[in-house]
Formats: sequence, structure tokens, C-alpha cells
Amino acid sequence: MQPLIWDRRPDGLRAPALVCAFKGWNDAGDAASAALSFVGAGLGATRFARVDPEEFFDFQSTRPRIRLTDGRTRELSWPEIDVYEARVPRAPRDLILLEGPEPSMRWRAFCRLVVDLAEALGIQLVVTMGALLADVPHSRPVNITGLSSDAELVSRLGLTAGTYEGPTGITGVLHSACAQAGLPSASLWASVPHYVAAAPNPKAALALVRKLERLVGVSVDASELESAAADYERQVGLAVQSDPDVQAFVERLERAAEDEQSTIAPEDVPSGDLIAREFQRFLRQRGREGGGRS
Repeated sequence: MQPLIWDRRPDGLRAPALVCAFKGWNDAGDAASAALSFVGAGLGATRFARVDPEEFFDFQSTRPRIRLTDGRTRELSWPEIDVYEARVPRAPRDLILLEGPEPSMRWRAFCRLVVDLAEALGIQLVVTMGALLADVPHSRPVNITGLSSDAELVSRLGLTAGTYEGPTGITGVLHSACAQAGLPSASLWASVPHYVAAAPNPKAALALVRKLERLVGVSVDASELESAAADYERQVGLAVQSDPDVQAFVERLERAAEDEQSTIAPEDVPSGDLIAREFQRFLRQRGREGGGRS
């Protein structure tokens, strides 16, 4: 059985770009996967292919799930990667969206599969989105780092050629495979505050969507995501204010953001477990209060 399973083959795509996001290591605060899902929903994307998980996932680490479909029938759901098409008539190009959990193994084979898919569909640009934990405050604009192997994109959009050295995820391997195949590629990364790592971050997702719009020339109505981002910032702000130690730490991050030469000493950083416990306690408390209102 071929790992790429086609439901149908889209035709007539206009200068298509392939946009990818993977849940897991590359997806702090679920920002990248949420951004891609939002774009797909906003553009009415429809699935046309999927990747069979058998060759690329360790099912002990990424387990299948069972759910009841009618209260009695048990249905098994495997961790698949899905591929969608989004036709955007008023934009200069159409989009192909690839989303799912980061594969557990055989990354080189998986990336060859994605490159083969891109070549079969005449993809002109491959874009990956990711999010990483960083010493950034939730109250400031989200920092988006853009990397590209294409000199024109670097110049036109103010991206960089990429100087990072260290561990990488599937996105890094995919960019290497694209470069070897001669496919232009770009990578967008959002910085997510490490002290709210456990909470979904619609503010970072919104920033990724806005940067992606500029990169591929496609616009999405993001009013719903804007509202969620504003609510997120308000909720996190209230949680931070409820703990003096966390509030003092965030204020130091805010000052450091205004002065790029400033640094936060490791001994000044509150325990991540402490911050997570306080934030979850605050959200539970807010949930109880909200449930008591009419």
C-alpha cells in the first residue's frame, strides 16, 4: 500500500503554495496547527489526500484514539496527516495545506513523499509554520522569525537566510529536502511565552496567519481569531496579576523587550512548574466563577 492515499487529484491549481504545520515539538501553544486550521476553515479547504500512518508513526508515542459515534459504536481513529486544497479565486494563487502530528520516524522518506506531492501538483513555494517557547512577554506583539532558502523572498519580505544551529524538527528536515529538490521554501516561527506554554495561544496563531498572508498573497477573515487573541491576552494578564512573583518576572520580560540588550538571569526565572500550576489554578477559578453567573 502506498503511504500517500489520494481521494482525488485536484487540477487547475493556480501557482499553488504548499503550507505545512505539524503538531508536537514544532508547535508551542498549538499556535502553528491552529493557524493552519484557521486558514483552511476560512478558505473552505477540502481534503483530497492523506498519509497512511503505518510507516511514519510510533503508535506507542502517538496513539490511535477510540470514540463512540452513536453512544454505542466504537470507532478507531489513527494519527493521520491530511492534505487539503483551498481555491482562492481573488488571490494570485491557490493553497495546498498539509497538517497532522509530527511523524515519529523515517523522516527522510516522509519528506521525499512531501516533495513528490509538491512536484506532482506543480507547487511553486513550500511554507512551514512553527512556534517555539521563548523568554517573551504575552503583552507585547508576537515576534515572527522568517527563514527562507530563496534570495528573492529574503529580500522582498525581510526574511533571513537562516543561521540557527542545533536540534531540529520535521520542518528543518523538510526544508533541507526542498532545497535538494530545487523547491523554494520558507519557514515562519512564532515566539510563545514559556510561562503559558500549556495554554493554546491564539495570539501567536493570529501573528502566523498575518505573516502567511503577506508571504503567499492570500487574505483570510481573521476577526474570530482576533477576538480570541484579545481574550487570551486579557485572561493571561489577569492570571499574571494574581501572583506577585510571576507579575514581577513578566515586567522584567517587558523591559527586556524594550531594550534588546537586556537579559533575564536564570536565577530570576520562576519555576516553570510553579507558573503552570498558578495559571491552571487561575483558569479553574475563573471557570467556576463563570459557571455561577446567569
